[in-house]
Amino acid sequence: MDNEFKEYITFVVNTKDGDEVEMAVIDQFEFENKGYVAAALVDGDTVSDEGCFIYRVKLEEDDFKVEKITNQHDYNRVAEAYMEMI
Repeated sequence: MDNEFKEYITFVVNTKDGDEVEMAVIDQFEFENKGYVAAALVDGDTVSDEGCFIYRVKLEEDDFKVEKITNQHDYNRVAEAYMEMI
C-alpha cells in the first residue's frame, strides 16, 4: 500500500446550491491553445478518487483562476481530449 503524502494545489468553487467545495488539481493540460485542469473533490485530508472535473484556467500574475465550462458540447470535447491524453 502506498502511503506517500502528496501535496496538491487546491481551489474553491461554488456549487449550484451556493455551497463552497474545495477541489484539488490532479492534472493540467492544454487543448486547442487553452489551459485546463482536471480536479477532484477534497474530503477532509484526502482527495477523492470518485470522478474528475474539468475547468478552464486563466493564468494571472502569481496565481490562476478557474472557470466552469458552461457549454456542454465544449465540456464534452475537452473531457474527451483529456481522456485520450491519459
